[in-house]
Amino acid sequence: MRTLLRAAGAAGARLVQFPEGSITYPGKHVLSSGPRGTLAAADWSRVDWEVVRAEAESVADLAGELGLWVAFGAPHPLTPPHRPHNSLYVVSDKGVLVSRYDKRYLSHTEVSHMYTPGTEPLVFEVDGIRFGTALCIEVNFPEVFHEYEQLGVDCLLISVMVDDAARAVVAQAYSTLYNYWVGYSVPAQFGATAPAAVFAPGGRRLASCPADSRPGLAIADIDLDSRDPDIDAALRLARPWRRTARAGLYERHVVRGDRRSDTRSEF
Repeated sequence: MRTLLRAAGAAGARLVQFPEGSITYPGKHVLSSGPRGTLAAADWSRVDWEVVRAEAESVADLAGELGLWVAFGAPHPLTPPHRPHNSLYVVSDKGVLVSRYDKRYLSHTEVSHMYTPGTEPLVFEVDGIRFGTALCIEVNFPEVFHEYEQLGVDCLLISVMVDDAARAVVAQAYSTLYNYWVGYSVPAQFGATAPAAVFAPGGRRLASCPADSRPGLAIADIDLDSRDPDIDAALRLARPWRRTARAGLYERHVVRGDRRSDTRSEF
């Protein structure tokens, strides 16, 4: 992570997004308190939280040194006996922890044995650009992404820990459906299936990491004043129109009591 931060800083980046669990992502069987090979309540005492905290702080310190914003995943411990959150930390270019997003929609295993769900969206600003955050399986819950559109985000950061081509396709679709930029961050070992990428409003892929299972960067500009035809149409035509359409636009145009409209069993 620190190597990639330095490379991103040298390339002129302002924000770097890492995957879910990028500090650590302990497996469900590794943490299971049951017999070997079975699933049971996670034994979080097996995690050295001081090491996790030290690594997170080192990333934050380097972000401050480089003048970079950074979003990275790690479990966040709660007061025992409560299970931790599965979280995404957001650190400013001053090296200060600005906020934390706690995954709200958990998998069956996560909610049954491992984590405490979060309760709130997270929106933060970098250089006047509004970012939202989501984690992994939340891609399968469109209400998360509709909520962020209503909150006025310009870019949605989706950090995952899964080898799943379909999830990347759905993530890209949100840039078309809601007309905001999407950052899709995935571990390098899954890059051959669906590498990390940045998508423009309207769905165009702007940049991708190499699909060779090696760590890399996908770097793209977020220009709110872009005049690229597809981005311009998405931001200044499609997004406002869809908001208008959802706000009751069609109600005054509906015809009621017309037999030709009400009867659906004849040509």
